[in-house]
Amino acid sequence: MTMDINVMSALAEPTRMQIVELLRECPLTVGEIAERLQLRQPQASKHLRVLSEAGIVEAEVDANRRIYRLRPDPFRELDKWLANYRVIWEQRFDRLDDYLQKLQGKDTKK
Repeated sequence: MTMDINVMSALAEPTRMQIVELLRECPLTVGEIAERLQLRQPQASKHLRVLSEAGIVEAEVDANRRIYRLRPDPFRELDKWLANYRVIWEQRFDRLDDYLQKLQGKDTKK
C-alpha cells in the first residue's frame, strides 16, 4: 500500500499540522484559525488551500464565510499505511522483550 505523498507533504509543515490539530476539535473559519494561531488571514488561507488540495480539509460555504473541517478519508489511508509498520515494530518489540526476559533469567541464576 502506498501513501499519498501530497497528504504527507501537507502534514509535514508545522503550521498546517497545527491547523489540523485545531480542526480535530471542531470546524472553524479562516478567521478563527488565524486568530487562534496568531497568523494573518492570508497566511492561514494559503495553508488551508494546501490542505484542501491534498484532500485533508473541506470547506462549507455559509454566506460569506468558509467553514473548514477535516475529511476522514486521508486519515484512514494514513492509518492503514502505518498499520504495516506497526506490525513490524510490534514483532521487533516482542522479540526484544523475549531477549530481555532471557537475560534477566540468567542474572537471577548467578
